[in-house]
Parts: sequence; C-alpha cells; structure tokens
Amino acid sequence: MPSHDETSPVAPRAGSVRRPPAARTRSTGGGGGTGRPPGGGRPSGGGRPPARGGTTASRTGSGRPPGRPTGAKGKAARSKKQRRARRLKITAAITGGLLALMCVFVGVVYASTEVPSPDSVSTKQTTVLYYSDGVTEMARLGDENRTNVPLAEISEPAQRAVLAAENRSFYSDPGISFTGIVRAAWNNLTGGSTQGGSTITQQYVKNAFLTHDQTFSRKFQELFLAIKLDNNFSKEQILENYLNTIYYGRGAYGIEAAADTYFGVPAAELTAQQAAVLAVLIRSPSNYDPETNPEGSQDRWGLVLDAMVEEGWLSAEERAASEYPAVLPKTGSTLGMPEGPEGHIVRQVTQELQDRYGYDEQQINAGGLQVTTTISKPAQDAAVAAVQEVTAPPEPQELREALVAIDPRSGGVVAYYGGENGVGTDYAQAKRQPGSSVKPYVLATALEQGIGIQARRDGSDDQEFPDRPGKPVTNSGGASCPACTLTEAMTRSLNTTFYGLAYEVGPENVRDTVLAATGLPDTWGGSDFFAGKTVLANSEGLTGSSIGIGEYEMRPFDQAQGFATLAAGGVFRDAHFVAKVTDGEGAVLVDQTAATDGEQVLPGDVVNDVTVALKDVASYSRRALDDGREVASKTGTQGQGENNSDAWMVGYTPSIATAVWMGNDSPSDPIVDSRGRIIYGSGLPGAIWQRFMDAVLAGTPEEDLPDRALIKGDTGEGVPAPTTQAPPPVETPAAPTTTSAPTTTAPRPVDTDGDGVPDDQDFAPNDPSVQTRPTQQPLDPDGDADGDGLPNRQDPAPNDPAIPGDRNNPGGGGGAGGDTQPGTPGPVVPPPPG
Repeated sequence: MPSHDETSPVAPRAGSVRRPPAARTRSTGGGGGTGRPPGGGRPSGGGRPPARGGTTASRTGSGRPPGRPTGAKGKAARSKKQRRARRLKITAAITGGLLALMCVFVGVVYASTEVPSPDSVSTKQTTVLYYSDGVTEMARLGDENRTNVPLAEISEPAQRAVLAAENRSFYSDPGISFTGIVRAAWNNLTGGSTQGGSTITQQYVKNAFLTHDQTFSRKFQELFLAIKLDNNFSKEQILENYLNTIYYGRGAYGIEAAADTYFGVPAAELTAQQAAVLAVLIRSPSNYDPETNPEGSQDRWGLVLDAMVEEGWLSAEERAASEYPAVLPKTGSTLGMPEGPEGHIVRQVTQELQDRYGYDEQQINAGGLQVTTTISKPAQDAAVAAVQEVTAPPEPQELREALVAIDPRSGGVVAYYGGENGVGTDYAQAKRQPGSSVKPYVLATALEQGIGIQARRDGSDDQEFPDRPGKPVTNSGGASCPACTLTEAMTRSLNTTFYGLAYEVGPENVRDTVLAATGLPDTWGGSDFFAGKTVLANSEGLTGSSIGIGEYEMRPFDQAQGFATLAAGGVFRDAHFVAKVTDGEGAVLVDQTAATDGEQVLPGDVVNDVTVALKDVASYSRRALDDGREVASKTGTQGQGENNSDAWMVGYTPSIATAVWMGNDSPSDPIVDSRGRIIYGSGLPGAIWQRFMDAVLAGTPEEDLPDRALIKGDTGEGVPAPTTQAPPPVETPAAPTTTSAPTTTAPRPVDTDGDGVPDDQDFAPNDPSVQTRPTQQPLDPDGDADGDGLPNRQDPAPNDPAIPGDRNNPGGGGGAGGDTQPGTPGPVVPPPPG
C-alpha cells in the first residue's frame, strides 16, 4: 500500500484541497480541477455559491448548490474516488491484520514443530495387521529387510543418480519446492497426477513422519517439517537418512538392502548404471521393477543417466557406453509375511488393499498402516487345528488342503487356510474341478424354471446323452435310481440325474447361476494357465452339460462365496478380508465394519428349496454336526479314471459357510489315504469340515433352516414315481375237450434299483449295492468309538464313522464326478457318499 493518501496529490495544487470545516458559513471554493464533482469545488460558472440561508438557496433549503447532499451535521458527501480509497484503506487494514496474525501463527507453529528422530522411522513405516478383534497382532510389514549405512558407505554415483532422478538442486534449495506445492495443490483440486514436485527433504518427511494422503493439511505439515529439518540438519544428514529409509520394492528398505536385493553388492560398490536402476524404483517400486516392467524401467533409466550428464556427474562418453545392468531375479521375499498358514491371509489382505482400495506397494509395505482384518482368531485356530489333526501322520504328506469360511451376513472371511507354507502356493486359490459340489447350482437353475425338488428324473447308471454321444455318464459305485426325486438324487449324488438336468435347463443358464452366486468374472485373470480363458467352460470357451457334475474349474474360495450366497437367502455379499484401516495417527481410512445390504442375485424361494434339498446330505455322509444342528451341505469328488483327484465338502448354516478341498499338486495324481484307499468328499475332507464347523459353532445359538419347499410342479423330462404294476396276461393252452379257464394275473415285483431284489425284500430299494439287511455285528468289549456299527477291533478307522467295513475288504470304486463311497455298510444306514 502506498505511504501517502491516494486521494491527495503528492504535490500541492493551487487553492485549498481541504473540505471546508463545518463551522464555516461559506464555501472556500478550494482548487477547481475539472474532474471534481460540481459540489466539490468552484461552480462551473466560476461564481461563488450563495451563503447558507440566502434567498438563492436550493429547493431543498440547503445553502449548498443543487446536487450536493448534506449529512446530518452538514458534512459534504464523499466523492466516488474518495469512497473507493476508503474501501481500499479498510481492506488493506484487514489484510495487514490477517497477515500479522498469520505471521504470528506461522512463528508459533514453526517454534512448536518437533522434528522426530530418524531412529523412529522404521517404527513409523511398519504396517501392522490385526485379527478381527483389532488387538491380536497377525503380522508386521516393513521391518524385515533394512540395513542402515552412513553416507560415506554409499557410492558417489549412487548418491548422484538419486539426486538426478528426484532433486537436482538438493544442495542449494531451502528444503521445499514452492512450485511443487502449488502443482500438488492444483492436482489435488483437479484430480491430476500426484507424482513429483517434492524435494528430497519433503519426500523424507512424508515417508518417514507423515501419511501418504494427498491433502492440504498433510502438505502443510510437510512444509513446516521440511523447513525445520533443513534448518536443523545438514544436507548430508538428510540425504543419508533419506537413502536409508526409502522403499525400493521387493521388501528392501534403504539403499544397502536394495543394492543387495537387485545386484548382490553393497551400496558402496554401486555403479552409476546400477544406481540409476534403483533411482527409477523410488517413484513407484512395483510399476518399475525391471522383472515386471522391463521396457518402462529401461526408458526411465536412460532419462536418469541423461540428467546426470546434464549436471556434469557423468561424461557423455560414459553415457554412450552405458548398458542396462543385469538385475537379479525376484527371490520371493516374504515382505514380513508369516511363514505359517497366516501368510496366505496377509497376501490376500495386501492384494485387496491394492485392488479394491488403490493402495500402492510402498503405502502398504512402508506406510505405517494399521489394518484390522475380518479373520476371527478362534475360527482361524480351529481351521488350522482341524486340518492338522485330520491329516497328521500316517496320512500321506503329499496331500494338499484348503479351507475357507465366510460370514454370510457380512461377506467377511472369518477363517482361511491355503496350506502350511504361508509363502508358498495358496491352495484356497487353486483352480480345481469341484465335482458334485456344484449340483446345488444346477438345482437352483431348475427351480427358477419351475422344476421342484420333488420332481423325479431318471438317475439310472450308465446313460448316454445327446450332447455326449458314445461317452456314457456313470454314477459312483454303479448306483442307480430310475425315478428318484431331485432331493434324493442330491443326497445320493447321482451324476446321471444332474448331468441330464443341466442338459435340460441349459448349461449356459447353470453357468449364469454359478457366476451370480460366486461373483466369478466371465474370464479368469492372473498370469497362470487359465489367464484370459472363459470361466466354467472348456478350452474352446464353450459350456456343456458336464457343468452339472463339476468338470469345470473353480477355487475353494469361490465355493465358500457361492454357498455363503445360498446361506444368505440368495443375497450376494462380496467376500473380503479388510474390515478397517487407519493411519499411524489413528485416522480412519477404510471402514467395512458396518453390515452391507448386498445384492439379491438368486430368488429367495429358489434358495429356500435348495437348502431344503441339502439338509440330509451331512447325515447321509455321516458328517452331521453336534447336537443335531441343522446344516445344508454337499460333498464332491472328481475322478480321473478309477482314481480321484479332488475331494470337497461344502456346507452352511445361516451364520457361516465353509468350503474344504483336498487334492495333490497335480490333478493327474490320485489321492489316497494312509491305507491306500481312494479319498472321497465325505472322507478326510468331510472330517476336516465337520471338526471345524463343530468347533466354530460350539456355544452359539442353534439356527433353523427351512424345512418346507415353496416351489411345486415339474416341466420337461419328468418321470413318474414307481408303482406296483400288473404283468401282461399269460395265455394258457386250452384242453382239447374243454373250454379254457380265464387267465389270472399276479402283480409283478418292482425292483427300482435293478439289483434283482424286489423292493419289498430290498433293505435299500434305491441302492443296488444293498440287497438285504446287514447282519448286526456284536460289539467288542472295547466298544464302538465312532458309532458306525462295527466294533473297534474290526473297524479299519475306529474313530471315523465314514469308514465302515472290515480290514480285509475296505471298499473302493468310484468314477468321474462321483462321490459315493461303497463298502460293507453299518447295520442301519445305507453306504455313505464321498
């Protein structure tokens, strides 16, 4: 603001420039510039105005000339220029006051800002994962691979490469970049890129002491800390701390760890070419890793070397001779992940943070996040214990297992087991054929088309279908039921029934049902053999009726998600691992703890009837839950010739849905137990599922499942219920001398299962493997521990009710897609399915 009054000229004018005082009775008529208003100086005619009260007064009675109003005390009104000047004075005074207050505020804030010790950086960078209680720690990320070294032990080319990439004026700037702050503010408003623009001092402050939020408040904090850091520490100290704390990817924190991880050398031996590779990684370690993005990393590598030439830190000859250095392959760094089963959970959590919430690798591994997962510690412990107890030696150690449990009411994953090696293959994400465990989706599709669960279909063994000429479909163990209801066929897991049903309702419609319930995409993602291929289809991208018996790959995770949708009455809630995320200061960044409404993807009456049809499976498979708790479930076994490659047990109550899978690393390898017997779904996988469900539901209220079907009727290829029929009349030759007597008829015995025993004499009229009531075996004094009707000394598995029979004839058989386990049954129940 000028030091003088803008309404007054610097030099005096001719005549007075002051307004006449109120006491005067006459105007002095000071200076008369033509720019003044008529009442502000002499009249335009040159004469003096009449005295106040004179006869020449204006019509208003004022002694002033017309057009010049008077105030309450007779003061002259301010001119437009004077009013503008007055407003400027007021504005300037307010602005000056605000600036003064701002200066005081800045001074106070600057004086009170404390620069944290560099020793606290590693703790600030550590991301902690918790179980669902928010207290019990699961894993810590960010403190695994870090070695601090003094600046003198970092090669000069390495220091200069980082400066060339990030902050060439580092040694001369005040620690902040005003243009960078303005650019970041503009990007924050417009949604533009948030990369670049910060000095190394600002980056160190952000990575070491602040969050990664692109907000004005965070930039404000960064500004003060950077200035004070620059004032309190030397440039060498700041650069040393920066190089020791920056994250370079692959779990490497600091340049010493990065030099070893990428080149197998100490930081002191880094060449300019090697250092340029590391300098490129600073901005985005995951995007510029030479192994995953060789083209992008090499392009930026060249730009860093060019910048070094411009600064005189590398000669043009050295630049021309530079070749991209050989980089070591990734070694599978655990990044702080637990090496036990929980490691797979950590991997799923970090993947979800990236894919769903947009966090990058550096924010996750070096951002100091506090992540509360959906995993229940008691449920996870129960899952691990169930797997370890059932598969303990002498069971073959080459068997592989997976267990996924989801809360249908929220979609939260409460237990997750992908294998013992937490940094190895995650079998909960393995794509394997689900066998009969997909049959509930076939039934749901039929129900949507008006085919009720009491409709009957031909479940005879060894059937051919129009879309599979010359390749008959068989039932496990040769089971046959020419007129079973769909509920009975589900319980007995008849392949011919559900292959034919899938053909009848349309394989593509079944596929749509599966995709809706599981949330699977149309094509597989990832980078494995299945990447880009159509989900639930053959190699040509076509879905056939074999979808009805589980010949197309799914993951254990998908089956848990699909059955959770059934448990929720057809409401899909996306399965997730992250419940809540906060930063190091406790600010909430993500909150998924509130219940979600989900999406109704399957009709409620359809799901009601599917549940009714699944209620008997667990009991039939001898996997009923404790205290008669109601549960809907389905077994599944996929065979390769006469052997099985995959075995499943999947089921749900209203509060939890659990999928268990068992197999080998290669689908071509048969799965057998310690006695060399084929493993069915109700065998070892069923035992794992049963133990886990009993443990996790113990002490919780019992929940009812529906017991009455809502959809009645049938369409299409229904078959009538079996009835007693009269055989055709038999003609008797007439005697030559007498009239023939009338023929008589007798009812023809009905043999539903075709085993040669009439139904009225067949203990199991729908099962060809059982013709008569088994002989009751006397109990040995040592008892019958598993209640399967065989004394312990005769039972090959005295603690497993799913394995009856004698030690010399344990049973066997099987077939593609089947899950029935034949053998000598107990005294009062039919043979269990697998």
